[in-house]
Amino acid sequence: MGVDVFFVISGFVVSASIASFRGRGLGAFLAYFYARRIKRIFPALIVCLLITAYVSALFIPSSWLSAVNQQTGLYAFFGLSNFILARTGRDYFAPTTEFNPYTHTWSLAVEEQFYLVFPFLFLAWLASRRGRWWSVGLFGVGLVASVGFAGWQSVASPTAAYFLSPSRFWELAAGVLLYQLITLRPALTELPAAKPRGLLGLFSLALLLAAFFVSTPQRFPMPGALLAVLGTLGVIYSLHLRDDLHRLHRLLGCRPLVAVGKISYSLYLWHWPVFVLFRWTAGLDSAPLRLLAVALAFGLAVLSYRFVENPFRHGVLRRAPQAAVIVCGLLVIAGGWWLAARMADNLHRLSLSTLSAHQDVWYPHGPATRDGFPGCTAEPEYHDVEGGLLLSYEPRGCAEPRPLSPNALYVIGDSHALAYEGLFKQYAIARSVRINAYNNGGCPFISLQPWRDLDNADCRRYADAALRHIRARIQPGDVLFLPSLRIPRFSDQWAYFGEASARAQMFGDEADAGRARAIADAIEVLQPFVEQGVKVVFEAPKPLFKAPPFRCADWFNEANPVCAPGFEMPRSLLEEFRAPVINGYAQLAQTLPSLRVWDPLPALCPAEVCSAWRGESPLYLDGDHLSGYGNLQLFQSFDAFFGSSLDNDAILSGDRLVGNCDL
Repeated sequence: MGVDVFFVISGFVVSASIASFRGRGLGAFLAYFYARRIKRIFPALIVCLLITAYVSALFIPSSWLSAVNQQTGLYAFFGLSNFILARTGRDYFAPTTEFNPYTHTWSLAVEEQFYLVFPFLFLAWLASRRGRWWSVGLFGVGLVASVGFAGWQSVASPTAAYFLSPSRFWELAAGVLLYQLITLRPALTELPAAKPRGLLGLFSLALLLAAFFVSTPQRFPMPGALLAVLGTLGVIYSLHLRDDLHRLHRLLGCRPLVAVGKISYSLYLWHWPVFVLFRWTAGLDSAPLRLLAVALAFGLAVLSYRFVENPFRHGVLRRAPQAAVIVCGLLVIAGGWWLAARMADNLHRLSLSTLSAHQDVWYPHGPATRDGFPGCTAEPEYHDVEGGLLLSYEPRGCAEPRPLSPNALYVIGDSHALAYEGLFKQYAIARSVRINAYNNGGCPFISLQPWRDLDNADCRRYADAALRHIRARIQPGDVLFLPSLRIPRFSDQWAYFGEASARAQMFGDEADAGRARAIADAIEVLQPFVEQGVKVVFEAPKPLFKAPPFRCADWFNEANPVCAPGFEMPRSLLEEFRAPVINGYAQLAQTLPSLRVWDPLPALCPAEVCSAWRGESPLYLDGDHLSGYGNLQLFQSFDAFFGSSLDNDAILSGDRLVGNCDL
């Protein structure tokens, strides 16, 4: 709601601030306008972005989504961060948003993009009386078009509607039009008595406050933002040029509110990075930590206002030629971006996290070489498959070249397939085999939970594309390996969901019916492969944990509340959750008797209590994705099963898995 209020005020204030321009010509007006915008926006923004980039490099460990965070920060230098957030599908109300220190810059990006068109729509206003009505018409047409577009996109593509300028233009244009109309029609501000205007102001204020309580993320920004926009317009209209409304002016113009208003831009810039850095380190769950975060945000905002914002607005650049301000401003913006990009590239050198110091141990990509095979590497080649990702592994650069195995390993799955990267590289080198891994993060393949893949149109489309690509290439004797997340998470990188939530998804009539539907679909998909002589192998579910090790591995985050659920799980509990999946495999084997299952659990959990750690080394990066060290611990089991046991005794028998290597 605060963003919507800001957009309306911004449209009104920027119109009023340049209405006094007396120059001639488009060039003079553009120089005047953009020099003012550069002085107002960029000094404080660049300082904030650079400091945030540096502190983030120190304390935020690289994770699955850190690249998007860095991209958001880099795009923010040019007012384009909203495009990154919209493109990656990051819902503003999703937990991931709360861990990106640059998320808040989307609204400034919308405003900056509005400034690209504003001068051209407003220029007629400065030309003549008739031109003023032309300007009103242009903004009016834009507002109506934006309202219609926002209404459609809020349903068709809610994330894009929330972040992108076309569906937000109407909020800024509403503020512009209010200024224009009360300027063109002074009578609108000259009601004979203060009472009607005061009542309208109080009603508008009540409407605005109500928006903070009744609005929801659904159908946003249209009609979700409508109450806030109408309330803000009403408050501004009621108070503009009406000094006789003493009570309303005293209420909204009291010293604390004015003080916050003066530092509001710097506070806007600093509050979110502070909150996000607290979430990544000590946490932001207790009242003392929240108060400390708020106090720190206000302190940084005051310093920014005093030593950055004001000097550049009213001192250092006050008498500089406008062209010089624009040219120098653009150079400084580009320089700030370059410096932030260098920090992002050297995060592993700057970071205080153990993850950066021991990357091969923590990250699933694992070491690039293998003892006994000098010169050999198997770094993946990346290919696009109709919008999906294909990673191809095979040994390269070996001092003693060997022929590739005539049979290849094909892999299709979600991020858990990608998390086997270290294992795939080691196996490709050791067995001189080609591995083609089709990955679509967040989209499991035959998850036995149809709401996750079958009922997801995007996931189904990606899976169909990967299957078409595989069918055109796979040969008899090749292996089709299907690793995916098939039991519900207890937690993710950001939060603990609880055991009850996982149980509700895994057990009960609805879950059983879903698995039955998924099994029928799986038979239809896999039977042609089996009849072709392809060896189909499922992965039995690995252990899952309730806390993410990578967020709890350092002195500055080990006390974070996200670590409290711990890193141990009773094996009996995991077996209980695995049982429906194993039974599902057994049902598949009744129709597809050659189906095989590789079970990584015994290698990862040889005791009655499973741990995410082995000694001081992490088996897992987060609560369910393997670490680089964990990949290495599975190599012997994987190699024994796929390298020598696949053609022998690994079978499904009833509701139990029987194999000659693991069980």
